[in-house]
Amino acid sequence: MRIAYDYQIFSLQRYGGISRYFCELADNISRLQEDNVSVVSPLYVNAYLEAKDNIRVIGRKIPAVRYTHYLCQRMNGLLSPLLMRRLRPDVVHETYYSARGTAPAGSKTVLTVYDMIHERFPGDFPAEDRTSRQKAIAVRRADHVICISGQTRNDLLERLDVDPGKVTVVHLGFSLAAPKGDRVRQGERPYLLYVGNRAGYKNFNGLLHAYAANRELMAAYDIVAFGGGQFNMQERELINRLGIPGTRVRQVSGDDAVLAKHYAGAALFVYPSLYEGFGIPPLESMSFDCPVACSNSSSLPEVVGQAAELFDPGSPEAIGSSIERVLNNAELRQSLIENGRNRIKLFSWERCAQQTMNVYQKVLS
Repeated sequence: MRIAYDYQIFSLQRYGGISRYFCELADNISRLQEDNVSVVSPLYVNAYLEAKDNIRVIGRKIPAVRYTHYLCQRMNGLLSPLLMRRLRPDVVHETYYSARGTAPAGSKTVLTVYDMIHERFPGDFPAEDRTSRQKAIAVRRADHVICISGQTRNDLLERLDVDPGKVTVVHLGFSLAAPKGDRVRQGERPYLLYVGNRAGYKNFNGLLHAYAANRELMAAYDIVAFGGGQFNMQERELINRLGIPGTRVRQVSGDDAVLAKHYAGAALFVYPSLYEGFGIPPLESMSFDCPVACSNSSSLPEVVGQAAELFDPGSPEAIGSSIERVLNNAELRQSLIENGRNRIKLFSWERCAQQTMNVYQKVLS
C-alpha cells in the first residue's frame, strides 16, 4: 500500500497540533509500511518534519517569513499534482480542508476532521473565513472521514449530510519527553498551568474571573499561561479590571522541553475550554503526574474519563470550586494522579497509527 500525505498543513504550520498529529502518524505508519509512506509537500515551513528521520519528504523546507504562505500555496498547487501522479499512491490522506482534492485519479482520499468549532462558534472567526465551506466540500469528496473523537463525529453527522458508515473515530496519541533539570526554579511561587491559545471558546477569561473571585487562591498561587503569544491589550485590561496583580499572571513560551518542565512543576493543570475536538494537553499533564481540572463539555469527558476534576466552563464559580477542591484535598489529588497514569495508557501514536491503517485498508477493500 502506497500512502501519501498532502502539503496543506505543512505549508501552513511551522508548529501546531495538526501538523504534529500528521508527523506522528506518518512516522508510526512508516514503521508499519517501511518505504511506502511519503509526505508530498514541494515547499513547506513545518519544523516537525525535520525531526522525523523515518518520514520520506518529497519537498524542501523554506524559511517562514513574510509572504511564505502565499508562495507555498502557489507553488504547491502547481507542483503537487505532478509529484502525486508520478508517485501514484493508493491512498492520499489530506491534511486540511480544501475545495480542490489533492489525490490523483485512481487514488482513494481519506480526510481527518478535527472538530466543528468553526460551525459551532462562527463569531470567533472573521466573516471571510472559508473553513466551514471548504470542510463541507472536502468531507463530501472524501472516500472516508476520520474523526478524532466521538464528540466530533456526532457534531459532524449533526451538521453535515454524511453517511455514518463513511465516518470512523480514531483517537489521537500524545508524546512529550520528560523534562531535564529541576522541575521548578528555586523560590518560584506555586502555579496553576494553562496551555495553548486563549481567545474565544478557549475561555481563558473564564479562568481569570474564577481566579480573581478567590483572594485566597490568588494569594497562594500564580497562573502561568504557556504558549498562545503574549497577552494582548484586552487581556491586560481584563487582568487590571479584575484586580489581579500583574505579577500573578504571566505568559511564557518555549519548546516541548520547556512545556514539559511547566507540566512537571505545576500544582494543577486547568483546561476551561468550551469546546474541544479532542484535547491533548490534559493527557500531557497526566503523563507528568500533574492533576487536571477541566471542562465537562464536548470531547473532554471522553478523553479524561475519571482522571480529572470536571467543571461547568460557563460558571467561574464552578471553575473556582473545582480548583479549590483539588488543591485542598490531598486524597483527591493523589486519586487523580493515579487515575491519570492509567488513563494515558489508552492513548498512543502507535495505536492511532494502527487504527488509521485499518481505515486505509477499508477504503481499498
